[in-house]
Amino acid sequence: MSGQNNTSVIILAAGQGTRMKSTMPKVLHCVAGRPMLGHAMLLAGQVSPKNVAVVVGHGSDQVRTYLEEEKAQFSSYFLVEQTQQLGTGHAVQQAYPALIADSSSVASQYVIMCGDTPLLTTETISALVSYHQSEGATLTLLTTHLPDPTGYGRVLRETAGTVCRVVEDRDASFEEKQVSEINVGTYVVEAKFLEKALLQLLPQNAQGEYYLTDIIEMAVQEKQKVVAWITEDSLETTGVNTRVHLALAEKEMRRRICERLMLDGVTILDPERVMVDHQVTIGRDTVLYPGVVLEGQTHVGEHCTIRSNSRLTNSVVDRGVMILDACVLQEATVEEKAVIGPMAHLRPGSVIHRRAKVGNFVELKKTEVGEGSKVNHLSYLGDTWVGRNVNVGAGTITCNYDGYRKARTVIEDNVFIGSDVQLIAPVTIGAGALIAAGTTITENVPVDALGISRAQQTNIEGRAARRRAMLDSSVLPPNGQSSQVGEPPASSPISHAQHKSN
Repeated sequence: MSGQNNTSVIILAAGQGTRMKSTMPKVLHCVAGRPMLGHAMLLAGQVSPKNVAVVVGHGSDQVRTYLEEEKAQFSSYFLVEQTQQLGTGHAVQQAYPALIADSSSVASQYVIMCGDTPLLTTETISALVSYHQSEGATLTLLTTHLPDPTGYGRVLRETAGTVCRVVEDRDASFEEKQVSEINVGTYVVEAKFLEKALLQLLPQNAQGEYYLTDIIEMAVQEKQKVVAWITEDSLETTGVNTRVHLALAEKEMRRRICERLMLDGVTILDPERVMVDHQVTIGRDTVLYPGVVLEGQTHVGEHCTIRSNSRLTNSVVDRGVMILDACVLQEATVEEKAVIGPMAHLRPGSVIHRRAKVGNFVELKKTEVGEGSKVNHLSYLGDTWVGRNVNVGAGTITCNYDGYRKARTVIEDNVFIGSDVQLIAPVTIGAGALIAAGTTITENVPVDALGISRAQQTNIEGRAARRRAMLDSSVLPPNGQSSQVGEPPASSPISHAQHKSN
């Protein structure tokens, strides 16, 4: 659809959105991981890749920042500031002069759309523009029918069915409010007419605002052709004015994404309980269980399984990976046929190589786990490099922070680390080394060496029996406290037999 009939686009994104009750501009609230304005910008780029004007007002600095940060996604655009929010017509009055400033790119028609209708599709806008052109119309508006049109402008027609005007809900009479056809706020207007109409546009309502819909009556009075293209999918025309509307748009957008993925070969066991952002990509024959959340620019390869309640954000998962229940991955990379979880946490900078395993209650931060290595249970590795075929025992931690700076731990290939080991960084464990359970390592361990740092075990014969006898014969002092600190009194309900069993 790009560049049809030399088209320019005006996006209206200046409103405050008071009913959102937010410190953030309404158009920056997200639907499926992308601000509503971002959805409008991508749609505008399908219509006109070069001539897009965005009218900003409330929170303009925040809007500018967002557009600048994400400009690589969008077609060429420029901003126009509406310093006073005096209605949609006033917003277009601000944008039009900027659009015609470059005489070499002046459009013959304009698509005017809102920044808060994120469910509009390229197919609908394409159909609207095509209908406008096929009818030879001066002005075409997008409409739909709603069972309850409260709050929307009503489309009024002549007896012959031609559009004569749009009346806003707050200005409508009782009879006019019974009309179910509503104005979506998206238009195609011929350039010559728009220029003249904007010069004549005046605030003729109780609010003192310049209504863009007034140009419909102007066109009718001039006997210009005004038509409406009705979309049967009223849901896609939803304008987001409250958090309730935002939730409805979110639900529908997530449904669309899941449907697209399933049609592309992804198995989603319960689409209503899976959340996938717009920019996420997923390969064929991957299975998503209920409760999975995939955010940002996450990529999941083919033949993966992601079990329930796992969340992946800006992460890359290669082919054949298994992610078990309740895992969290943030800016992590997992290579082919690795296994993660259950209940593992991969923080930014973590890289899990082929066929490695990161298991129950393991947390990694800026850590690389080599091919075939295992970090199976109850461990924390931070700022760590782990080689191939390493076994990290349960309860192992790398102590990577001394209160002032972070330090790195290196564990070379084929190392075996026993349970409950602390590695005090910076430290290197040489290839093939063995670290005994319960050891604290503060110095480098050579290749193939045994690292051990335990206190000598002492067994005191008969001490347990004498302690039980002492407890059985002890007398409770008058204040009710045991005479032995930390030991139960003789009157304790814990009997000798219970002591023995415990």
